[in-house]
Amino acid sequence: MNYKVTFLLLLFSIVGFSQSETTGKINTVILSKYELGYALHRPANLKEKKPLIVFISGDGEKGTDIEKVKINGPFKYLKTHQLDAYVLAPQCKEDENWDIESIYQLIVKIQKENKIDSERIYVTGLSSGGWASWNLAFAHPDLFAANVPVAGFVDLIQLEHACAIANIPTRIYHGLLDDVVNVNYAITIYKELKKCNAKDVRLTIFDDANHDSWTRVYDNPEIYDWMFKQIKINK
Repeated sequence: MNYKVTFLLLLFSIVGFSQSETTGKINTVILSKYELGYALHRPANLKEKKPLIVFISGDGEKGTDIEKVKINGPFKYLKTHQLDAYVLAPQCKEDENWDIESIYQLIVKIQKENKIDSERIYVTGLSSGGWASWNLAFAHPDLFAANVPVAGFVDLIQLEHACAIANIPTRIYHGLLDDVVNVNYAITIYKELKKCNAKDVRLTIFDDANHDSWTRVYDNPEIYDWMFKQIKINK
């Protein structure tokens, strides 16, 4: 008999039967550094508490040149008009995406450092900023008195939880001819909010607008007049 072969077979048998399984748990803390630049407009009268508009720009305004966030939206409006409110515009870096909690921490910082009316904080954004506007509302539904997403897409998981923001007065704007963000995002979230018996939600679709449906929204004083009338409902 070949003893070498017998020894190898015996060794293989022992190894095979000595296998085992184990389970366990590990607690980890993953920290990531996220830097946000921002522009802040302060109203003329700083003695009294004033509303805060949080404006979140799109991908075209990413970078480190803070002047980019003033190309569109409320800061563009402020070049020729006045707003009796604080206007905050964070800026996302070129190679990054919006981090919702970082924007929230920025809002908290601005609240601590200025006389902000906590019952009149409004969030609005265009394109990817519209996505961030939706996600901020979902993440912190008790913070905002109104939400104005423009040409923004909505995550599928958020659509499934639309009722969480049904109490936030919302104005949704989109261009019918938008070839960047499909108008169906706006239509779908609007329908989901209506299923939740949302008391104050409206959808406006501009028949002749492409992705830039925001110019006619932010250049019009009506949207600011509407926002300033909204006061957060305390539960």
